[in-house]
Amino acid sequence: DGLPKNIEITSEEVREALSDPVNQILDAVRSTLEKTPPELSADIIDRGIMLTGGGALLRGLDKLISIETKIPVHVAENPLDCVVDGCGVCLESNTLGITAKKNYD
Repeated sequence: DGLPKNIEITSEEVREALSDPVNQILDAVRSTLEKTPPELSADIIDRGIMLTGGGALLRGLDKLISIETKIPVHVAENPLDCVVDGCGVCLESNTLGITAKKNYD
């Protein structure tokens, strides 16, 4: 009938639906760590991994990555704002050699 309806799903159904994407995240983390130069690896081991973005809000993802990598994992204070905050820092410091122009039309 095309109308929205309420349904209940169990935590097990959610866990099952997220299983493949979470495994892809774990594989990407492992792959990245394997390719990381030793001097940077030491910093990561000391400081840990910082999760940002919406995926960082998946309950237990930080613990799972920490268990799998044996590296401390932290969730950013405002994970959804990290990209825009980082872009702002880059623009303010001109890190990327880009000049922001305001459009006053």
